[in-house]
Amino acid sequence: MRRVPDTPRPLTIVGAGGHGRELLDVVEAVNAASSPAPYAFLGFLDDGHGGDPGAVARRGAALLGGLDLLGSLDADYLIGVEDALARARVDRYASVHGRRPVTLVHPRASLGGDVQLGPGTVVYALASITTNVRTGRHVVVNIGASVAHDCRLGDYVTLAPGARIAGGVTIGAQAWIGAQASIVGRRRIGERVVVGTGSVVTDDIRAVAVVTGVPARPIDTIADHPRAAPRPRDPPAGRRDAPLPEQPG
Repeated sequence: MRRVPDTPRPLTIVGAGGHGRELLDVVEAVNAASSPAPYAFLGFLDDGHGGDPGAVARRGAALLGGLDLLGSLDADYLIGVEDALARARVDRYASVHGRRPVTLVHPRASLGGDVQLGPGTVVYALASITTNVRTGRHVVVNIGASVAHDCRLGDYVTLAPGARIAGGVTIGAQAWIGAQASIVGRRRIGERVVVGTGSVVTDDIRAVAVVTGVPARPIDTIADHPRAAPRPRDPPAGRRDAPLPEQPG
Protein backbone atom coordinates (compact mmCIF):
# COMPACT_ATOMS: atom_id res chain seq x y z
CA MET A 1 0.00 0.00 0.00
CA ARG A 2 1.27 3.46 -0.90
CA ARG A 3 2.34 5.38 2.17
CA VAL A 4 0.69 8.78 2.62
CA PRO A 5 3.21 11.39 3.82
CA ASP A 6 2.55 12.99 7.20
CA THR A 7 3.13 16.44 5.72
CA PRO A 8 1.27 17.35 2.51
CA ARG A 9 3.63 17.74 -0.42
CA PRO A 10 3.38 21.08 -2.26
CA LEU A 11 1.94 20.58 -5.74
CA THR A 12 1.37 22.77 -8.78
CA ILE A 13 -0.39 22.15 -12.09
CA VAL A 14 1.15 23.42 -15.32
CA GLY A 15 -1.65 24.69 -17.54
CA ALA A 16 -4.81 26.41 -16.29
CA GLY A 17 -7.11 25.52 -19.19
CA GLY A 18 -9.89 22.97 -19.01
CA HIS A 19 -7.57 19.97 -18.77
CA GLY A 20 -5.62 21.57 -15.92
CA ARG A 21 -8.80 22.33 -13.99
CA GLU A 22 -9.96 18.74 -14.49
CA LEU A 23 -6.66 17.62 -13.00
CA LEU A 24 -7.44 19.71 -9.94
CA ASP A 25 -10.60 17.60 -9.53
CA VAL A 26 -8.41 14.50 -9.33
CA VAL A 27 -6.06 16.11 -6.81
CA GLU A 28 -8.99 17.15 -4.63
CA ALA A 29 -10.55 13.68 -4.83
CA VAL A 30 -7.26 12.01 -3.83
CA ASN A 31 -6.87 14.43 -0.92
CA ALA A 32 -10.45 13.84 0.22
CA ALA A 33 -9.95 10.07 0.20
CA SER A 34 -6.71 10.15 2.22
CA SER A 35 -5.88 11.04 5.79
CA PRO A 36 -3.85 13.10 6.03
CA ALA A 37 -4.18 14.69 2.59
CA PRO A 38 -1.02 13.94 0.58
CA TYR A 39 -0.91 17.18 -1.44
CA ALA A 40 -1.07 20.90 -0.73
CA PHE A 41 -2.14 22.51 -3.99
CA LEU A 42 -0.35 25.82 -4.47
CA GLY A 43 -1.93 26.92 -7.73
CA PHE A 44 -1.54 26.88 -11.51
CA LEU A 45 1.41 27.84 -13.68
CA ASP A 46 0.39 29.21 -17.08
CA ASP A 47 2.10 31.51 -19.55
CA GLY A 48 -1.23 33.06 -20.46
CA HIS A 49 -2.21 31.02 -23.51
CA GLY A 50 -4.85 28.71 -22.07
CA GLY A 51 -5.81 29.89 -18.62
CA ASP A 52 -9.22 31.40 -17.87
CA PRO A 53 -8.70 33.59 -14.77
CA GLY A 54 -12.43 33.63 -14.02
CA ALA A 55 -12.74 29.85 -14.19
CA VAL A 56 -9.65 29.44 -12.02
CA ALA A 57 -10.98 31.92 -9.47
CA ARG A 58 -14.30 30.07 -9.27
CA ARG A 59 -12.30 26.98 -8.28
CA GLY A 60 -10.77 28.92 -5.42
CA ALA A 61 -7.33 28.45 -6.98
CA ALA A 62 -4.51 30.84 -7.81
CA LEU A 63 -2.62 31.62 -11.00
CA LEU A 64 0.92 31.75 -9.63
CA GLY A 65 2.67 32.87 -12.79
CA GLY A 66 4.43 31.40 -15.79
CA LEU A 67 6.20 28.13 -16.33
CA ASP A 68 9.55 29.65 -15.38
CA LEU A 69 8.43 29.51 -11.72
CA LEU A 70 8.55 25.73 -11.87
CA GLY A 71 12.33 25.91 -11.65
CA SER A 72 12.27 27.80 -8.35
CA LEU A 73 9.21 26.37 -6.58
CA ASP A 74 9.88 23.57 -4.13
CA ALA A 75 6.89 21.60 -5.38
CA ASP A 76 5.93 18.51 -7.31
CA TYR A 77 3.95 19.03 -10.49
CA LEU A 78 1.33 17.73 -12.89
CA ILE A 79 0.98 18.71 -16.54
CA GLY A 80 -2.52 19.95 -17.30
CA VAL A 81 -2.02 20.24 -21.05
CA GLU A 82 -3.93 18.06 -23.50
CA ASP A 83 -1.44 18.29 -26.38
CA ALA A 84 1.19 15.53 -26.23
CA LEU A 85 4.01 17.53 -27.82
CA ALA A 86 3.49 20.32 -25.30
CA ARG A 87 3.48 17.79 -22.44
CA ALA A 88 6.81 16.46 -23.68
CA ARG A 89 8.28 19.95 -23.75
CA VAL A 90 7.08 20.74 -20.22
CA ASP A 91 8.44 17.40 -19.01
CA ARG A 92 11.88 18.13 -20.43
CA TYR A 93 11.91 21.59 -18.87
CA ALA A 94 10.82 20.27 -15.47
CA SER A 95 13.39 17.46 -15.57
CA VAL A 96 16.21 19.93 -16.25
CA HIS A 97 15.17 21.79 -13.08
CA GLY A 98 14.90 18.66 -10.97
CA ARG A 99 11.16 18.81 -10.44
CA ARG A 100 9.29 15.59 -9.65
CA PRO A 101 6.04 14.64 -11.41
CA VAL A 102 3.16 13.19 -9.43
CA THR A 103 1.35 10.01 -10.52
CA LEU A 104 -2.34 10.14 -9.61
CA VAL A 105 -5.21 7.66 -9.63
CA HIS A 106 -8.70 8.94 -8.92
CA PRO A 107 -10.34 7.03 -6.02
CA ARG A 108 -13.20 6.04 -8.34
CA ALA A 109 -10.86 4.50 -10.94
CA SER A 110 -10.18 0.75 -11.01
CA LEU A 111 -6.67 -0.74 -11.21
CA GLY A 112 -5.91 -4.45 -11.34
CA GLY A 113 -2.75 -6.32 -10.38
CA ASP A 114 0.70 -5.66 -11.80
CA VAL A 115 -0.12 -2.24 -13.24
CA GLN A 116 2.91 0.06 -13.54
CA LEU A 117 2.13 3.72 -14.16
CA GLY A 118 4.92 5.97 -15.40
CA PRO A 119 5.82 9.26 -13.71
CA GLY A 120 3.18 11.94 -14.21
CA THR A 121 0.50 9.52 -15.41
CA VAL A 122 -3.05 10.40 -14.36
CA VAL A 123 -5.98 7.96 -14.26
CA TYR A 124 -9.32 9.74 -14.05
CA ALA A 125 -12.62 8.81 -12.43
CA LEU A 126 -14.43 5.72 -13.78
CA ALA A 127 -11.39 4.65 -15.81
CA SER A 128 -10.37 0.99 -15.67
CA ILE A 129 -6.96 -0.63 -16.12
CA THR A 130 -7.01 -4.39 -15.62
CA THR A 131 -3.75 -6.33 -15.27
CA ASN A 132 -0.13 -6.46 -16.46
CA VAL A 133 -0.30 -2.99 -17.99
CA ARG A 134 2.59 -0.53 -18.38
CA THR A 135 2.45 3.18 -19.17
CA GLY A 136 5.14 5.68 -20.02
CA ARG A 137 5.58 9.22 -18.72
CA HIS A 138 2.68 11.67 -18.41
CA VAL A 139 0.05 9.37 -19.89
CA VAL A 140 -3.59 10.46 -19.61
CA VAL A 141 -6.27 7.80 -19.05
CA ASN A 142 -9.31 10.01 -19.13
CA ILE A 143 -12.79 9.70 -17.64
CA GLY A 144 -14.36 6.32 -18.31
CA ALA A 145 -11.54 5.01 -20.53
CA SER A 146 -10.58 1.35 -20.23
CA VAL A 147 -7.35 -0.53 -20.81
CA ALA A 148 -7.37 -4.33 -20.83
CA HIS A 149 -4.64 -6.83 -19.97
CA ASP A 150 -1.05 -6.71 -21.25
CA CYS A 151 -1.24 -3.30 -22.91
CA ARG A 152 1.71 -0.93 -23.32
CA LEU A 153 1.12 2.82 -23.55
CA GLY A 154 4.09 4.97 -24.56
CA ASP A 155 5.11 8.35 -23.20
CA TYR A 156 2.52 11.15 -23.46
CA VAL A 157 -0.25 8.92 -24.82
CA THR A 158 -3.76 10.33 -24.37
CA LEU A 159 -6.86 8.18 -24.01
CA ALA A 160 -9.83 10.53 -24.34
CA PRO A 161 -13.03 9.93 -22.35
CA GLY A 162 -14.60 6.56 -23.01
CA ALA A 163 -11.78 5.16 -25.16
CA ARG A 164 -11.65 1.34 -25.15
CA ILE A 165 -8.34 -0.50 -25.50
CA ALA A 166 -8.58 -4.29 -25.75
CA GLY A 167 -5.93 -6.71 -24.48
CA GLY A 168 -2.38 -6.87 -25.78
CA VAL A 169 -2.41 -3.50 -27.57
CA THR A 170 0.76 -1.41 -27.89
CA ILE A 171 0.32 2.35 -28.37
CA GLY A 172 3.32 4.44 -29.40
CA ALA A 173 4.47 7.67 -27.80
CA GLN A 174 2.34 10.81 -28.18
CA ALA A 175 -0.60 8.97 -29.76
CA TRP A 176 -4.10 10.34 -29.25
CA ILE A 177 -7.05 7.93 -28.98
CA GLY A 178 -10.28 9.90 -29.36
CA ALA A 179 -13.41 9.81 -27.23
CA GLN A 180 -15.36 6.54 -27.48
CA ALA A 181 -12.82 5.10 -29.94
CA SER A 182 -11.99 1.40 -29.70
CA ILE A 183 -8.89 -0.63 -30.54
CA VAL A 184 -9.32 -4.40 -30.92
CA GLY A 185 -6.88 -6.77 -29.25
CA ARG A 186 -3.20 -7.24 -30.08
CA ARG A 187 -2.89 -4.29 -32.44
CA ARG A 188 0.10 -1.95 -32.67
CA ILE A 189 -0.53 1.78 -32.89
CA GLY A 190 2.43 3.85 -34.05
CA GLU A 191 3.87 6.97 -32.49
CA ARG A 192 1.88 10.22 -32.85
CA VAL A 193 -1.13 8.48 -34.36
CA VAL A 194 -4.49 10.22 -34.00
CA VAL A 195 -7.57 7.97 -33.81
CA GLY A 196 -10.79 9.89 -34.43
CA THR A 197 -13.75 10.03 -32.08
CA GLY A 198 -15.88 6.89 -32.19
CA SER A 199 -13.55 5.04 -34.56
CA VAL A 200 -12.89 1.31 -34.36
CA VAL A 201 -9.30 0.25 -35.08
CA THR A 202 -9.08 -3.31 -36.40
CA ASP A 203 -5.58 -3.23 -37.97
CA ASP A 204 -2.12 -2.03 -37.01
CA ILE A 205 -1.64 1.70 -37.67
CA ARG A 206 1.66 3.08 -38.90
CA ALA A 207 3.25 6.03 -37.13
CA VAL A 208 2.10 9.63 -37.72
CA ALA A 209 -1.19 8.61 -39.31
CA VAL A 210 -4.62 10.09 -38.68
CA VAL A 211 -7.39 7.48 -38.87
CA THR A 212 -11.15 7.56 -38.52
CA GLY A 213 -14.24 5.51 -39.22
CA VAL A 214 -15.57 1.98 -38.64
CA PRO A 215 -13.30 0.30 -39.40
CA ALA A 216 -10.73 3.07 -39.05
CA ARG A 217 -8.91 4.12 -42.22
CA PRO A 218 -6.17 6.72 -42.79
CA ILE A 219 -7.44 10.15 -43.82
CA ASP A 220 -4.44 12.32 -43.13
CA THR A 221 -0.79 12.46 -42.23
CA ILE A 222 0.93 14.03 -39.26
CA ALA A 223 1.97 17.10 -41.24
CA ASP A 224 -1.62 17.93 -42.16
CA HIS A 225 -3.39 17.43 -38.85
CA PRO A 226 -3.39 20.14 -36.16
CA ARG A 227 -3.80 17.83 -33.15
CA ALA A 228 -1.08 15.46 -34.26
CA ALA A 229 1.37 18.13 -35.34
CA PRO A 230 0.72 21.48 -33.68
CA ARG A 231 3.18 24.25 -34.41
CA PRO A 232 4.60 25.12 -30.99
CA ARG A 233 4.78 28.76 -30.04
CA ASP A 234 8.04 30.47 -29.28
CA PRO A 235 9.00 30.38 -25.60
CA PRO A 236 8.76 33.59 -23.56
CA ALA A 237 11.22 36.31 -24.44
CA GLY A 238 14.63 35.57 -23.03
CA ARG A 239 13.79 31.94 -22.28
CA ARG A 240 14.37 29.99 -25.47
CA ASP A 241 14.42 26.73 -23.51
CA ALA A 242 11.07 27.32 -21.82
CA PRO A 243 8.13 25.37 -23.27
CA LEU A 244 4.68 26.87 -23.05
CA PRO A 245 2.12 24.92 -21.11
CA GLU A 246 -1.12 25.28 -23.04
CA GLN A 247 -2.45 25.23 -26.55
CA PRO A 248 -5.53 27.32 -27.29
CA GLY A 249 -8.90 25.67 -27.00
